[in-house]
Amino acid sequence: MTQAALATSPATAEEILFGYDNDKNPITLPLRFANRHGLIAGATGTGKTVTLQRMAKQFSAAGVPVFITDIKGEFSGISQPGGMTPPVAKRLESLSITNYPFRGYPTVFWDVFGKEGHPLRTTMTELGPLLLAKLLNLSEAQFNSLYSIFNLSDKEGLALIDLKDMEAMTAYIIENFKEVGSQASIPAKATVAAIQRQLMPLKSEGGDAFFGEPALNVMDLLRAAPTGEGYIHVLDASSLVNKPAMYATSLLWLLAELFENLPEAGDLAKPKMALFFDEAHLLFRDTPPALIQKIEQVVRIIRSKGVGVYFVTQIPDDVPDAILAQLGNRVQHAMRAFTPKDAESVKKTAATFRPNPEINLMEALTSLPVGVALVSTLGPDGAPQPVETCTVLPPLSTVGPAAPGVKQAMRQQSPYFSIYEIANDRESAYERLAARAQQAAPAVTARGTSAPASPWQKPLEQIATSAARSLATQVARSVGRELMRGLLGSLSGSSSNRRR
Repeated sequence: MTQAALATSPATAEEILFGYDNDKNPITLPLRFANRHGLIAGATGTGKTVTLQRMAKQFSAAGVPVFITDIKGEFSGISQPGGMTPPVAKRLESLSITNYPFRGYPTVFWDVFGKEGHPLRTTMTELGPLLLAKLLNLSEAQFNSLYSIFNLSDKEGLALIDLKDMEAMTAYIIENFKEVGSQASIPAKATVAAIQRQLMPLKSEGGDAFFGEPALNVMDLLRAAPTGEGYIHVLDASSLVNKPAMYATSLLWLLAELFENLPEAGDLAKPKMALFFDEAHLLFRDTPPALIQKIEQVVRIIRSKGVGVYFVTQIPDDVPDAILAQLGNRVQHAMRAFTPKDAESVKKTAATFRPNPEINLMEALTSLPVGVALVSTLGPDGAPQPVETCTVLPPLSTVGPAAPGVKQAMRQQSPYFSIYEIANDRESAYERLAARAQQAAPAVTARGTSAPASPWQKPLEQIATSAARSLATQVARSVGRELMRGLLGSLSGSSSNRRR
């Protein structure tokens, strides 16, 4: 394929084009290695966003669905054709490229809070105790009790869907601690009370929007657009990023759901999906080492299911070494070296690339112009290629947000609108426990006087047959998730009794 054809083609069936080296040779990523994960790094304003968009659009054009976290609310333009702005014209001229066919891509907008896109929801049950513990910032002892609360809810047929379900469940256990505590292996009422208190700020931060139904079915993200291209799913995180724990938890949940639901795929000609996680350092901030280890295992194994994960951050140090070692495809924009710590990061980053005798990595890392990056991808034999200096091609669509009203119009026309827009609140723990309280209404004593009965008097063993059937169905559906549960384990390293 000629240089002009490569430049104007959104993607070939075999590779993604980043741009060109100093001799105008194409710098590409073979699609069959795109599930080996990657890193896009660089200081603010050096061109990471354009690189991300360039990759996302080519994945889409190759029929690969993409999920992007939009930290600044600037990716809606990916749905609209770009234009010959002065910076774009200057870069294309430097590469001797003309007739650039600007276009938009099929895009779906999501928002945990439901304002800038379809509501992205999950249930307490789907999130599970480990990630909920991270979200609530629980201690190990509190996590163990939370784990037991999940077990008890399963045993009692009390589905944990939304926040009020967990609030009702904790209140139930506190009220009946004498009868329930030992049965549920919960050592102290105070621990449950501490969990209950942690639920209050979660609600004020928007947890009541994140937890509910209809929950996202991650398999829906793999749908093809009518054109045969992959949808680009953009999660508006401009508000979510101000709640770092919820931001990190929602993305780790998404990763876990894909792992649980996708079958082993082996070697594929192209990935089933590509994920781009911006502000990657937030995924690992205040994360217990045991959970970091489990995340590392999931990232390593999920590539065998055809998913490529790309972390976007300012410096590679933001990603734990065990995970960084798995990122075979690297795009490194300019770094800053204003402090001794910065200089050490530059030195460490230079050491991670396969050297190119024609490039002084230490010098290049601090002097790359905007839109130019050091790129190293996996070659035909699967080994990292020597690093190359690459002038990244501009995207074909709009850089920055779309015009006002575009997102909402596209939201209304989206094939996901009828599935996820309207919340529903089916019977779950809150409703069942409320019904028990109502059934345990003031009873007439032997003396003929009315005395208030405990709202939790109904024996635990008396569970409705329909609830038991519902639980059996849930268990059957969860069989395929057992491997993931085993991988995530618990903060104490034991996963033998974990259930959702």
